[in-house]
Amino acid sequence: MSDVFISYARSTEAVAHRVAEALRAMGYGVWRDDELPAHRAYGDVIEERLAAAKAVVVVWSAEAVKSEWVRSEANRAREDHKLVQLNIDGAALPMPFDQIQCANLVGWGGDLDAPGWRKVAASVADLTGAKSVGTAAAAAAPPPIPSKPSIAVMPFANLSSDPEQDYFADGMMDEIVTALTRCKSIFVIGSGSTLSFKGKPVGAQEVARQLGVRYVLEGSVRRAANRVRIAVKLIDAADGAQIWADRFDDSLEDVFALQDKVALSIAGVIEPAVRDAEIRRASKRPTDNMGSYDLYLRALPLFRTFRRSEMSRALDLLDRATDLDPSFAIALALAATCHMQIVSYGWSDDLEGHRLRGLGLAERALSLGGDDAQVLAQVAAALRGLDRTLDRPVAIIDRAAALNPGSSQVWFISGLIRAVSGDSEAAIEHLETAIRLDPQSFVTDTSRTWIAVARFEQHRFEEALALLRDSAYRFPLRYAVEAALNAYLGHMREAHEALSHYNAASSRPIEEIADAWFRREAHRKLFLDGVDLAEGQAPSAMRQAAESGCSE
Repeated sequence: MSDVFISYARSTEAVAHRVAEALRAMGYGVWRDDELPAHRAYGDVIEERLAAAKAVVVVWSAEAVKSEWVRSEANRAREDHKLVQLNIDGAALPMPFDQIQCANLVGWGGDLDAPGWRKVAASVADLTGAKSVGTAAAAAAPPPIPSKPSIAVMPFANLSSDPEQDYFADGMMDEIVTALTRCKSIFVIGSGSTLSFKGKPVGAQEVARQLGVRYVLEGSVRRAANRVRIAVKLIDAADGAQIWADRFDDSLEDVFALQDKVALSIAGVIEPAVRDAEIRRASKRPTDNMGSYDLYLRALPLFRTFRRSEMSRALDLLDRATDLDPSFAIALALAATCHMQIVSYGWSDDLEGHRLRGLGLAERALSLGGDDAQVLAQVAAALRGLDRTLDRPVAIIDRAAALNPGSSQVWFISGLIRAVSGDSEAAIEHLETAIRLDPQSFVTDTSRTWIAVARFEQHRFEEALALLRDSAYRFPLRYAVEAALNAYLGHMREAHEALSHYNAASSRPIEEIADAWFRREAHRKLFLDGVDLAEGQAPSAMRQAAESGCSE
């Protein structure tokens, strides 16, 4: 029988798994209900294991407090004087368990040196009689999971009939590791460590435990004649779920160019895939007692709505995140961008105050994260609307692209800045690169909208309107551009509807946002003439030039 029985609610299975693995690494036998045999009644097995265990670790959470099973198991352990309690979300414990010592593991990521975990380990050692447990085992204990997303790239399997092709598979893995290290927001295990698992029958979850990471990338290479197929999948080690997969088919005319191409594509997709997985993880947690990074993750989906109330809530979360960690560069940069959005659309009575606070946050982020492409990109996005010129944002986003050319977010912001500056061709090229790097996420929809703005600047009205209609991305400027496009094309009812949407979304006169979003005079005039036409005013000289097919 096992030394330790773990009791938990189903929603906290990932934490229970982390607790179990940490105790196993210390040399204990651990049992939890994912090991129930198929041929026995689960109630009988649980009662048997509960009675035999020397220590019962109860993982308290808001759901566990409501669970009759958890409370029953905890009560049995209390009566048998072998209860060890830990709390992972700050939930108030029910009576009489609130009268018993409980370790605080809120936000625990597996750190064996955390004070709360040391308290749990000491209690388990005392109850099991293993006073000196962990001396030898602790040396082999897995490293703690970093606070930021962490990933290991496993050696790629060579599915070709020729064992000589191992060099290509190993090179492919090494190139991907190198590309991922450019993403400063992700902790990447070096290829030397993962190569030590080559040829060994070790699963992704065990690899993640031994290396102290949350995500594992697996891949395979199949080569035939002058063609190669590379298949990859990204796994969340907490539950073994696959969160992304893709394959690449190409010729082998230039092996190194192919490795570069695949590595860049994979790195470009993994960063947002991991970020989205982390956002989903954070959204399941309560809003109280959360760390700085969790607050940042909760702010991201609110920021992406580009609506006034959500932007205010996002800024509040980011302010709390940076209060907890004043050196959190990406949170500072995103907060600066929130202030920029508020200024751009008049969502405050103190726009100058927001502009100055945003500039201050952008400068702090730049000083702390000047070598991080993601931070640079977000600072460039903020300065685009807070600074008086575009020279500095362009220089900053170009530096971000040089640091991490595989980041879809970098290329999206670069395209946006080019569209605002009036460089329509470069804007479209950069936005299409963003879509190619990350074809199935938030970036794709937002990029498509900004391509529509660039097409509008080129007087390609029908194409621009079709792109807008195909995009679910909604924000004030989009409605104003949509109104102008419909007016130029004679769709007056749709133009009036779009103007109504704009007026509901922004309190700033359209003339004011024209100065912020269209820096080239000809494009600003084209935009304002279209809005005038939508409002029923007489067309100007620019309107007449557009109707006659003249370009700027």
